[in-house]
Amino acid sequence: MDSGEGPSVTIDDTAFERYRHSPNVRTTLLRLFLGTLVVVLLWAVTTAAVLFGGTYAYFAWQTAASPSGMQDFLASPIGILSALASFAGIWIGLWIAMRWVHGEPLSALLGVSRRVSWPDFLKGLVAVLITSALSEILLYLLQPEIARGTISLSSWLLFVIPIVALTLLQTSSEEVLFRGYLLRGLANRFRSPLIWAMLPGLLFTSLHWSSASSLAINACVLVSIAAFALLLTLVVYATGNLGAALGAHLGNNLTGFLLISHQESYNSFALFTARPLEGPGWMTSDAILIALIGIACSLLTIVLLLHSRSPLKVTAELPSGAKAG
Repeated sequence: MDSGEGPSVTIDDTAFERYRHSPNVRTTLLRLFLGTLVVVLLWAVTTAAVLFGGTYAYFAWQTAASPSGMQDFLASPIGILSALASFAGIWIGLWIAMRWVHGEPLSALLGVSRRVSWPDFLKGLVAVLITSALSEILLYLLQPEIARGTISLSSWLLFVIPIVALTLLQTSSEEVLFRGYLLRGLANRFRSPLIWAMLPGLLFTSLHWSSASSLAINACVLVSIAAFALLLTLVVYATGNLGAALGAHLGNNLTGFLLISHQESYNSFALFTARPLEGPGWMTSDAILIALIGIACSLLTIVLLLHSRSPLKVTAELPSGAKAG
């Protein structure tokens, strides 16, 4: 709560308390586990179907087989589009889990109002685009290696809308799963944020491990992702709605997909490419600085979205006529 001593970052948990108590009596730990299995199964099936179809199309257009065919496919434009499309499986799985396991509409995961707060979505998007720009400046100062991407400007403009749409599909599915389904269900059963916030956050973070990167780079990436997951959790806690988290996650991923890529396997649509994190030559000191940059930018984003004087301050989802403390 605000002490009245001046502007600060404050969070009123009223909106989140309404959100955490919104599940019905069928949201038990057993059903939550069963629903998660349904989501994982549908995601796996959809991923296999989409990637097999995309692989077939990719090799059908190749004049000669490549010795590293699957890797080339995944790094190709068709491969990236296929990988993003595979996240539709999470949405399908969540719909089935909510409808048949919990007996609730899928929209219940978005917030108590059962709709996305679009003003907060835009604030989250803008805030992350601002801090992503700062992050890129700091990373450039650390490693001033940047080159024009392979995609032409005309092709980039042609693919902007499909990439934005598919990136929204990807990021929204992750937010509704990790900050919606899991966080809401666990918060309904447990009071401690060490359970309802940490468990989904750790699971989300662990999925970003890359076997192609060194241990030091993996560590710095996971620390940065954990800081970002904390940011996403905090805005859900502050608003009781997924809107700001959806916008923030979209802004983060669009920066990497369309503007400046730091991953060799996902740079087909980026206007510029920086030194890939999977590449050799990174020192432990570089990894530490990268992690610090990620943490600092996530903290700055938290300030932009939660500080009382910030023009991007998000709004708690409260009953009509109620005011946030």
